[in-house]
Formats: sequence, C-alpha cells, structure tokens
Amino acid sequence: MSPVSLFLNILWIVLGGFWMAFAWMIAAIIMAITIIGLPWARAAWTIAGYTLFPFGQKAVSRDVHTGREDIGTGPLGVIGNIIWFILAGWWLALGHVCTAVLLAITIVGIPFAWAHLKLAGIALWPIGKIIVPA
Repeated sequence: MSPVSLFLNILWIVLGGFWMAFAWMIAAIIMAITIIGLPWARAAWTIAGYTLFPFGQKAVSRDVHTGREDIGTGPLGVIGNIIWFILAGWWLALGHVCTAVLLAITIVGIPFAWAHLKLAGIALWPIGKIIVPA
C-alpha cells in the first residue's frame, strides 16, 4: 500500500469509514447465523474489509479478473444478488449514500464521498466481486 493510500485510509477510518465497515460486519454476522446465509456472509465479510480500507484497492467482477465464469458470476450469482438486495443490500447502500451526502458537503470529504458512492453500488450487488489492488 502506498503512503498516499495509507494516509487516505487512516483519514477514511477517522471520518466515518469504520461505522460502515461495522455495518457490513453486522450484516455478515446476521447472514452467518443461518447456514443458508453463509455465501452472503462470505461476500459481506470481504466487502467489510474493503470498506475499512478502500483506498489502494478496487472491486472487480470475478469473471473479468479470472477470465472464466463461476457459480457466483453466473445465474446462481444473479439469484443470490437479488436475495441479498432484498435482505441487506438496500439498507447498506442507503447508509453509504447518506454518508456520502454528508461528506460531500465539505471539500475535504469529496474523495471520501466518492468512495462511499462506489461502495453503495457494491452494496447492491456484491456476489461475484473480488477485491484486487488498484
């Protein structure tokens, strides 16, 4: 991780990134309580780590990264994402959007607001994503 990414990640955590990462962890724990929710728990836990340290990383589709389709990027992944959207995706995305609006009010917060908007998109459709270095 570059020094700039490290600095931005520290500012991110101090300025509220921790709370959205905590929300992702709560979603992962709730999904993990049931055996059926384990695939969503895995995805939520991965995105929680990305939400805690978003600078210097990016989320890409697994089939684009690996060059082949798998269970999470095919039709079952679409069904999984629809279920995720209904159960947890919309409220996590809403949290990211509300945080982005509050951060965008200040000039210093604009890069963080942009990161929250990217995370809101991921919150709606996380299954089949992989986090890679930027």
